[in-house]
Amino acid sequence: MNYLAHAWLSFNDSAILTGNMISDFVKGKRQYDYPMNIQYGIRLHRAIDTFTDTHEATRQMKSFFQADYRLYAGAFVDIVYDYFLANDITQFKDSTALASFTSNSYQQLSEFSSIFPPAFSSLFPYLQSQDWLSKYQHEWGIEKSFGGLVRRAVYLHESTRAFELFLQHKSSLQSCYNDFFPSLKKHSFHTMNLLLK
Repeated sequence: MNYLAHAWLSFNDSAILTGNMISDFVKGKRQYDYPMNIQYGIRLHRAIDTFTDTHEATRQMKSFFQADYRLYAGAFVDIVYDYFLANDITQFKDSTALASFTSNSYQQLSEFSSIFPPAFSSLFPYLQSQDWLSKYQHEWGIEKSFGGLVRRAVYLHESTRAFELFLQHKSSLQSCYNDFFPSLKKHSFHTMNLLLK
């Protein structure tokens, strides 16, 4: 899953949110340098990723991108999941609700900025000022995110084809998301409650 899903699946707990969002920038035993609830967020992030990566819906979604992008198919799928989440009226009733959630998320994260790992500390101002969490609701936002993935990846040179595939298979991708997300949300909530016990 990508940034919006990890934020949403933190269930409005600011420490869990922070750990969830910085997890990819915290390697190995460095997680133990953080307060316990931040550690829980890091662990929740990893549980979400494991559940997502091993789910049949994710395998099906990857299949649309694998011929052209091979090992990077999963990275494109992570972004696609955020598009469907941002437009899921069972999670955000409209764009105003999404905007309110994202604004609150930035505020909560800002309160923990002093403990951000350096790489996330450098990224966060762009995430906030460019409102990455809200832009996933738009097709143009997905196209830009695909382009950003290419700029960060060593072996990717273009994302035009990926965006074409997204548009071409959008209905099938939507069906995969519909089959997947309720179970991910349930799994994430259960995992968080186990961590907080």
